[in-house]
Amino acid sequence: MAVRAVRGAVQLERDEPEHMHEQVSALLTAILARNALDPDDLISVWFTATPDLHSDFPAAAARKLGITDVPLICAQELDIAGAMPRVVRILAHIETSLPKSEIAHVYLGAAAALRKDIAQ
Repeated sequence: MAVRAVRGAVQLERDEPEHMHEQVSALLTAILARNALDPDDLISVWFTATPDLHSDFPAAAARKLGITDVPLICAQELDIAGAMPRVVRILAHIETSLPKSEIAHVYLGAAAALRKDIAQ
C-alpha cells in the first residue's frame, strides 16, 4: 500500500446547506467509486470552499455519509478575481495500491473546466 492524494471539485448552483451536502456527497462518492476505495482507505480529507459559500461546512457532508473516524478540515479558497464561483474542492489522502498514474481525480459538472488536464 502507498499513500496517495486524490483531487476533486464540484460547482454548486446555490449556497444552501442541503444542496451543498448533496453535491459534496456526490463528489466524495464518485472519488471513492472511481478509485475502488472505501472510507477505511481515507487517511484525511481537506475541503476548500470559495468565499461565496458560507451556508455550511463541506465536511458536514462527509459526516452525513458516515465518514466519522477520518480527520477532516475545511478552509477558504483564495479570492481570485475571475475565479469560478461556488466551488468546493477536495484533497484526500488515501491508502491504495494504485500507482499515481492511475489515480482518478474527479471534477463534476462545470468544475471539470478547472483541471481539463486531469479531470475524468
